[in-house]
Amino acid sequence: MRIKVDDMVRVIAGADRSDDVNVKVLKVLAEKNKVIVEGVNRVFKHMRRSQRNPQGGRLSKEMPISVSNVMLVCDSCAKPTRVGVRYRDDGSKERFCKKCGAGNGLVSPPRKGYAK
Repeated sequence: MRIKVDDMVRVIAGADRSDDVNVKVLKVLAEKNKVIVEGVNRVFKHMRRSQRNPQGGRLSKEMPISVSNVMLVCDSCAKPTRVGVRYRDDGSKERFCKKCGAGNGLVSPPRKGYAK
């Protein structure tokens, strides 16, 4: 999966789709291929009154959405883009923007076999 925690993404499909709002990834669920995004896919959890929660009521929380419904926003060109992975000269692997070609962070540490 090429999306990490604290990345800025744009929701491109679903009920919370937005054309101009970038939001932050809170959690990545790699085994389920889903992400939890700030303020997206909110549901209400009804809480019964108890000693811990004397008021009771409805709590709002974010639920996971499919990673295919979000698109990474590039740091340099500030546009939603597809993400590729390439090897750098020192053998480390990095994510890059398919539109402008700028790097978006390392994926793995340097490996001797891939160094130039």
